[in-house]
Amino acid sequence: MNLKDLKYIITVAETRHFGKAAARCFVSQPTLSGQIKKLEQQLGITLFERTNRSVEVTAIGEQIIQLARQAIDQTEAIEQLALAHQDPLAGPLRIGAIPTLSPYLMPLILMPLRRRHPQLKLVLSEEMTDTLLARLHNHEIDAALLATPVDEDGLESVTLFNEPFWLAHPRQHWFYNRETISRDDLDNTDMLLLSEGHCLAKQAMDICHLSERQQQGDMADLRASSLETLLQLVGAGFGSTLVPALALRGSWTTDSGVIARKLELDDAYRQVSIVFRQTFPRQKALQAFAQVIMDNLPNTVQAVKN
Repeated sequence: MNLKDLKYIITVAETRHFGKAAARCFVSQPTLSGQIKKLEQQLGITLFERTNRSVEVTAIGEQIIQLARQAIDQTEAIEQLALAHQDPLAGPLRIGAIPTLSPYLMPLILMPLRRRHPQLKLVLSEEMTDTLLARLHNHEIDAALLATPVDEDGLESVTLFNEPFWLAHPRQHWFYNRETISRDDLDNTDMLLLSEGHCLAKQAMDICHLSERQQQGDMADLRASSLETLLQLVGAGFGSTLVPALALRGSWTTDSGVIARKLELDDAYRQVSIVFRQTFPRQKALQAFAQVIMDNLPNTVQAVKN
């Protein structure tokens, strides 16, 4: 038994497919299947029930795979600790970020990060908050950039900046002639929201004092999976939406039929934090990464001093 075998069975358990698992492990399917068969013979048990249509993990397989994950985690912890001892600012740093932040923040910091810390290799993934937290607990990423408070055992967060929300509305809208936009104005307009699972949707509902999503009518069927799609709907005249300040650098701000206006409301902002495991050994690398972010923020957001 070796670590490679453990990675094989973990990947098969995740994909429920030997071909997909082999592709993810960069080996041929016969190689992966043969190694798992040898492991089963060595242990004297069956890890997977195989049919032509499915692959299911056996009861004893579930227990062994859980221990295999722990073994892989401990191995990676040893590697990370050794790397941190050598040079905490060298090697890969696996960062996850939410989709409403990553496309707008990363272009600001990638080149400055490379210039300041050329030995630090950023490995970026973009997923929604719940997925990032799960991957953080599973040691699949080292830290996550989130815009919602996190209070979970084993995790620590450091607030980086406050990001105001701007109102985006069609050019042909009664908002156009208003000098300021009040809370009542927001409550009395059609508000487009991202699809379920995006923290931005919940934040927009809180700011606009929406207790629940609209369930009927034309607006109930308009759900976008990305901020860019949502803004295209605004430009087409379907309604208004709230946009985080960093997104003002997007292409939609030019010739898209969308007007962007800052909201003069005390609670119209979100806090962006970096969240990481308390036991992560290369916290100096996270500090260096966070400092690059703080040093390259535009004046549309407000850095938080810790």
